[in-house]
Amino acid sequence: MAVLHWAALILCFVAASHNRIGLVEASIDIGVCYGMLGNDLPSPTQVVNLYKTYGIGKMRLFDPNPEALQALRGSQIDVSIGIRNEDLPSLAVSQDAVNSWFATHAEPYLNDIVFNHITVGNEIIPGSSGNYVLPVMQYLQKILDDRSLAGIKVTTVVSGAALGVSYPPSSGAFTLEASSIMSGILPLLAQRGSPLMINVYPYFAYASDPVNVHLDYAQFTATSPVVQDGTLSYYNLFDATVDAFIAAMEKVGGANDDVVVSESGWPSDGNGDLTTPELAGTYNRNFLKHITSKAGTPKRPGGYIEAYIFAMFNENQKPDGVEQHFGLFHPNMKPVYPVF
Repeated sequence: MAVLHWAALILCFVAASHNRIGLVEASIDIGVCYGMLGNDLPSPTQVVNLYKTYGIGKMRLFDPNPEALQALRGSQIDVSIGIRNEDLPSLAVSQDAVNSWFATHAEPYLNDIVFNHITVGNEIIPGSSGNYVLPVMQYLQKILDDRSLAGIKVTTVVSGAALGVSYPPSSGAFTLEASSIMSGILPLLAQRGSPLMINVYPYFAYASDPVNVHLDYAQFTATSPVVQDGTLSYYNLFDATVDAFIAAMEKVGGANDDVVVSESGWPSDGNGDLTTPELAGTYNRNFLKHITSKAGTPKRPGGYIEAYIFAMFNENQKPDGVEQHFGLFHPNMKPVYPVF
């Protein structure tokens, strides 16, 4: 697993205007998702330069956008690239179909881009198309094996919707539908040392029940355990969710699989007092601190967790409300709030 460095250039914001940026030397082991659902976003070349300016060493792409991939050539940014959900039915038909996808979207860039992961579908399990994931993963893995490309890990991305039980964390279990699919996927991941990618959003749990899900538990600010699960003490909902996924994985043959947090973040607007720049900044600062501390989770203390913030920009073509306000940056490339 490649090591990311948000090295050397970290935001230090001056006054409330956030219009001036000072630079503080640091090294941060985290990535940022690059979503493109906006009609006012900077060009991919500008975006790649922004990643480089701030020392962001990992990027998650949701699909193989040719302009983005061209801009990434020679950038030394590690890339996780996604296969679109809508492409899976046609790709699952044959090895030749996946060979063609790889030849078009990955092979031309192998000498110039470091690919960390190829993600087969995003939040598609459970769902009617979930059964396409495993055959496409198997076809991709054959390509990588044949070409000795062991550094590229094939995986998929699942959300909390895949969990039928999440509380307490030790009781974590996939839904019946998800279990039937994950029982085939997780052994393949274990064989190749590939992680399962999971999207973890304490914000949505808090927003759905702010009376019972306390803000300090959602934002990493609790000073005493909020949930006691046997001998394990949970101070934050993020750890509890990750450990619920791990427990679910253990129940369907994934006891030795690692996880990558492919998305986490907090919206800065769109839902009243629950979504302010201050709350978003607090969450992401604490998320960064938690990940970079390499403390792991109560179930896997000291375990390395690769993680990505969602997202680089506010995207105005996403659904109205909070979905448009997860960005660290405005489309004009000015920061939305202090990250540090």
